[in-house]
Amino acid sequence: MRTTYMAKPADVQRKWYIIDGEGKVLGRLATEAARLLRGKHKPTFTPHVNTGDHVVIINADKVVLTGNKLRQKMYYRHSGYPGGLKATSYEKLMQSKPELAVYKAITGMLPHNSLGRDMARKLRVYRGSEHPHEAQKPEVWEM
Repeated sequence: MRTTYMAKPADVQRKWYIIDGEGKVLGRLATEAARLLRGKHKPTFTPHVNTGDHVVIINADKVVLTGNKLRQKMYYRHSGYPGGLKATSYEKLMQSKPELAVYKAITGMLPHNSLGRDMARKLRVYRGSEHPHEAQKPEVWEM
């Protein structure tokens, strides 16, 4: 009888990948990054174990939104007080905090539990092309 392979947290080998966001569509970039963070690109993928790799996104300010999303799509946050809902269009968000827009798109595609939070800790997003992770020797991930 064959049994299904289940990865154990101690057996996971993590790599570092770098994705250049220049000219990439936000949603397509986010799905690929979420796939790497979850570990779905590996043959040892196990749903209940964090088998994913580290992902560094550069050039988040050059990510593209298609259609009218730049003006119509809104980013919401709430202060926790009555009437404390704040809304910002993605046009303003991409000018002021493009790394937040990319981060929220990616983490929204991860599981919404403690496993997803562990996966999100392996994500780093940078506005420009500079990043402080050269010592980890990240490989370029082609989309």
